Amino acid sequence: MYRGIRCRSGKWVSEIREPRKTTRIWLGTYPTPEMAAAAYDVAALALKGSEAVVNFPDSVASYPVPASTSSADIRKAAADAAASLQKSENKTSETNPVGTVQHHEVKDVEITTEEYVDEDVLLNLPNLLVDMAEGLLVSPPRISSALSDDDSPDSSHGESLWNY
Repeated sequence: MYRGIRCRSGKWVSEIREPRKTTRIWLGTYPTPEMAAAAYDVAALALKGSEAVVNFPDSVASYPVPASTSSADIRKAAADAAASLQKSENKTSETNPVGTVQHHEVKDVEITTEEYVDEDVLLNLPNLLVDMAEGLLVSPPRISSALSDDDSPDSSHGESLWNY
């Protein structure tokens, strides 16, 4: 539905992968998908600039700009954007065009300060296929014969590598 978000245990989480890196920046957990998408938009603009593909292109001018490209500054600006979206939703949803009052339960935004650890990188999984292919290029060990000192393949005297 939106870029950079997913539903986890009934809440919406947002994260973004840093350009040309395998690490991700955790942007937080939010009660609505729109808040998580706004947090992603702020981070995408901070990391990728004006070329970033965002969820709400009409809101780009109203988003806060992070002080730097550090993950802490991006996370704070993303949380501010989500909080401002929550406030604007509360103001516009108090009354609808007909004039009847609508009540919405809104939970506080949960902001985590821990860095996201990419387990694929930690376990060196991105290079797993390359390492496996390199393993196929290694020649098998030679069979040493107790009967002769010659290590040539012709002097194996009927022994096979697969007998071991």
